[in-house]
Amino acid sequence: MSIVVVDAPTLGEGWLRVSRAILQRSALASYDDQPTRELALLTLAVEHPSSDDPIIAELGDAEWLAWMHENFFVQKDVPELGDAKSYAVRLFNYAGAGRDQIAWVVERLRSDPASRSATITTFQPLTDTAYVPCVSMLDFWLPGGALELVVYAHSLDFGKKAYGNLVELARLQEHVATELGAALGRLTVHAKSAHVYQPEWALMAQLADVADPVA
Repeated sequence: MSIVVVDAPTLGEGWLRVSRAILQRSALASYDDQPTRELALLTLAVEHPSSDDPIIAELGDAEWLAWMHENFFVQKDVPELGDAKSYAVRLFNYAGAGRDQIAWVVERLRSDPASRSATITTFQPLTDTAYVPCVSMLDFWLPGGALELVVYAHSLDFGKKAYGNLVELARLQEHVATELGAALGRLTVHAKSAHVYQPEWALMAQLADVADPVA
């Protein structure tokens, strides 16, 4: 199984290029008993990430973007995810223990800009039994002095949610870069499963300007 690599200048271009690749090159699969088009082992590298991406602002669903922003920055239980903890809890109050992982990343890179281990996780294995967060690892570093973020996700839904994930990951990256006084570098996302669910096939085909796939 070969790794699919998608390079893009911006988050919005990356979202559409990955969606195009999924619709054109993927295999039929299922996730949570729902039909999908899936590309396995995909890497998306975005050269100039920005949380204020014009393509996503224009084409993305405003309600989903707001939902994802709240997930990343409001500490709460998320009803849509079976009352699992939001990403905000996992990032800023890990396991409810008061551990701010983003602040820890800043201090680790501030004290050692050459560090290769400013790595954090959203996975809380003692409590994440039914739900495992899609984005589970965030790895920050400063190659050449610019703050880069490398992310691992077990799966990303590029039809409905992934563009929101990308925006909020870029927002976290911007925050860390600002705290360090560093330039903003590349955002790289490794996804084991990049997919589009069947209800979004027609919409994503239209947005990505490809033929609508047939089930």
